[in-house]
Amino acid sequence: HYFGTFHSADSEAVEVLWQVRSQRRQKDPELPETVTRLTTPEGSIVYLVGTAHFSDSSKKDVATTIQAVQPDVVVVELCQYRVSMLKMDEKTLLKEAKDINLEKVQQAIKQNGMMSGLMQILLLKVSAHITEQLGMAPGGEFREAFKEAGKVPFCKFHLGDRPIPVTFKRAIAALSLWQKARLAWGLCFLSDPISKEDVEKCKQKDLLEQTMSEMIGEFPALHRTIVAERDIYLTHTLRQAARCVEAPPHAEKVPAVVVGVVGMGHVSGIERNWEKELNISEIMSVAPPSRLGIVMRTMLKVAMWGLLGYACYRASKGMGRVILSLPTVRSLLPDIRTPSC
Repeated sequence: HYFGTFHSADSEAVEVLWQVRSQRRQKDPELPETVTRLTTPEGSIVYLVGTAHFSDSSKKDVATTIQAVQPDVVVVELCQYRVSMLKMDEKTLLKEAKDINLEKVQQAIKQNGMMSGLMQILLLKVSAHITEQLGMAPGGEFREAFKEAGKVPFCKFHLGDRPIPVTFKRAIAALSLWQKARLAWGLCFLSDPISKEDVEKCKQKDLLEQTMSEMIGEFPALHRTIVAERDIYLTHTLRQAARCVEAPPHAEKVPAVVVGVVGMGHVSGIERNWEKELNISEIMSVAPPSRLGIVMRTMLKVAMWGLLGYACYRASKGMGRVILSLPTVRSLLPDIRTPSC
């Protein structure tokens, strides 16, 4: 008898909370211009918030959108290797983002291999440089999404990005030796200042199209693996999140409301892929190195270790002009964290 009473009270509470959320959910919300609306055949709605990383206004856009639409699911452009940034305080994150030490280098190389690991450290140095100049910890828009999702009854929080080790390994495998050298040199020894105004420009789609074409011209393989393939993966996870949900009290299937938080550079790619058939397994595989590649890697291992390792320690303020100017590459920077072993 007591169990039945408890179960009945619990069901009533769930139904009340569901109704409260439904009342808070705006039917025709006035949202920031950075938000793109996508729909599914079942009637689910995805509100895609395009952000500029290291942007205060992007944090506000995320909060405004989640508060207005009261979503069933929030999806962010993070993977399980970078989830720790959601729960760390700003002061700790700011300190850690600036601190690239020997332990982090060793962990990155142990997890990803020499070339991928050192490239990850170089990109971490770029992120640390931006962090130091702006005085802002990376991933603020994702922490904002996590905080606001926690205030919405029944809202689930999903990590939507491809695992970063896969992205790095595929990116390095796609580059020629000469391209790897050019990329490493650009990240290490060229430097440009960056301001909050520069960051906000990354939210302008016309500038994004221009910088995207520059990236394709400079490093087409890097664009494919870091941007285009992740567009596909993010599209897939957003579609999964947009499946119908069960509404109390009778578990009736109803269309879902989803908020996706991604770098602005991914928005157009997600839009293009939204109604296409996607092959996720194809972009999750990492091809084994060829025999020639193994021989070359062995011959160059000591030399590359010396050059790139030295660069990692000495070039604390080094940034490539072309690489840093590309928001789609920059979109990866605040998310890159070396996981603890």
